Amino acid sequence: MAQGGHPFEQALDKNPANHVALTPLHFLARAGEVYPDKVALVHGALRRGWGETYARCRRLASALARRGIGVGDTVAVLAANTPPMYELHFGVPMAGAVLNTINVRLDPRTIAFILEHGGAKLLFTDREFAPAVAKALQLLPAGGITVVDLDDPEYRGAGERLGEIEYEDFLLTGDPAFAWQPPADEWQAIGLNYTSGTTGNPKGVVIHHRGAYLNAMGNVVASAMSGASVYLWTLPMFHCNGWCFPWTLALIAGTNVCLRRVETAPIFNAIRAHRVTHFCGAPVVLNMLINAPERERALIDHPVEAMTGGAAPPAPVIARMEQMGVTVTHLYGLTETYGPSVACAWHDEWDALPLEQRAALKSRIGVRKANMEQGTVLDPQTLREVPRDGATIGEIVFRGNTVMKGYLKNPAATAEAFAGGWFHSGDLGVIHPDGYIQVKDRAKDIVISGGENIATLEVEEALYRHAAVLEAAVVARPDAKWGETPCAFVTLKDGAAATEADILAFCREHLAGFKVPKTVVFGPLPKTATGKIQKFVLRDRAKQL
Repeated sequence: MAQGGHPFEQALDKNPANHVALTPLHFLARAGEVYPDKVALVHGALRRGWGETYARCRRLASALARRGIGVGDTVAVLAANTPPMYELHFGVPMAGAVLNTINVRLDPRTIAFILEHGGAKLLFTDREFAPAVAKALQLLPAGGITVVDLDDPEYRGAGERLGEIEYEDFLLTGDPAFAWQPPADEWQAIGLNYTSGTTGNPKGVVIHHRGAYLNAMGNVVASAMSGASVYLWTLPMFHCNGWCFPWTLALIAGTNVCLRRVETAPIFNAIRAHRVTHFCGAPVVLNMLINAPERERALIDHPVEAMTGGAAPPAPVIARMEQMGVTVTHLYGLTETYGPSVACAWHDEWDALPLEQRAALKSRIGVRKANMEQGTVLDPQTLREVPRDGATIGEIVFRGNTVMKGYLKNPAATAEAFAGGWFHSGDLGVIHPDGYIQVKDRAKDIVISGGENIATLEVEEALYRHAAVLEAAVVARPDAKWGETPCAFVTLKDGAAATEADILAFCREHLAGFKVPKTVVFGPLPKTATGKIQKFVLRDRAKQL
């Protein structure tokens, strides 16, 4: 052995020729250079190629740099799924800064907290959201944030301009040949995303270039995408940076079809007009589609892949999507894991199973994606993997390069999330004998009734099988005798009728007696901007019943 170290290490050091920081920005550079004329973005009448998109992102980076924005600075944005929102995912990190995408449905106080906590120096805001943004800015010190307005030709509503300059004019101050540089360290932050705060203020999740690069690649494998893919933006780009799909589309040089609003008619029209091959969304989006008028659903005349995340979509929803011609892949993840980190990897032999069995298999979240090194279910006390029996409940945990850096300015929460060398999701699940994970509930959503644990997702699955039920959510309601009992909140389909007695009788046919809800409340369900049902609101309502 050579002196001074292992022969495979001696004089074989990293250098500029053999080591470059991983960053998804290289995906855009390649797409722009190799496929300059291929359509990158579609928005209304707009068609923009990858070459032009790359030049515009370089202009944006240059304009930011000329404003003094650089490494360690935060640039925030409140916008719909429009071309500027897409471009900001590249232009901001090209300037070395961190992109903070903000949920457009947040209240002014929370927006103000995020802007101040994240240290935003510049804010891009769509005119549609000006009322809330204006109130948020009033809560902050005057002159602390430079505002740039986004004027979208597809937006027909009102909304005042709050900034000193409009986006297109801002771009003109930059250089399309800007010589951007990759980060010196791939651990450098690329994004700041705030979790939905159910109590107290939301936490700022910091993600890095390396993780964004790897998760973008993992999306290609999990979603079976290629250069021929046409992706419809039904998932908000502000949510976990659109699950990293802005960077994925640049990687494959596919086509982005922008969408301001998630409504059934525009979705179906876009799928047909642009031959959309892929879209993402929460289970509530799938539910919208299967309950749309037949004249809209009939517009799907080619194969489409839908990736859904969040709570497990009920098997009946998956079955009806397949009957409509849309193949569903179930994904699972959190803001802290760059969006989906688990996917229900499919086995060809499952194609021969009856539709109901296929749907049941797809309702499991599956196995870790290729970019996630470890994902399993552990006993929260011993940190040992639970038996693979599909019944023993534990906490879903992760280890890998696509786990967040941590929570901004919150070392205590960061340490708690990483306790024992794992990222703790807070979700409860089981592992089946084949190694596939299934979510059972959020730890806080389990109903403990008379000492028995009731998974609310199981009760919701039964409710969704009722022909009159459009949406359902189950939470714990305090009970003097049992401690807690399940309380069901139900939205009925248009034109459908059902009473509490009808719903309870149906549940008794499909569930063990102790799992049947003791109360049923009818009406619309409160949701976040990404379509997740706000169970903390329902828990508060249940306490008042």
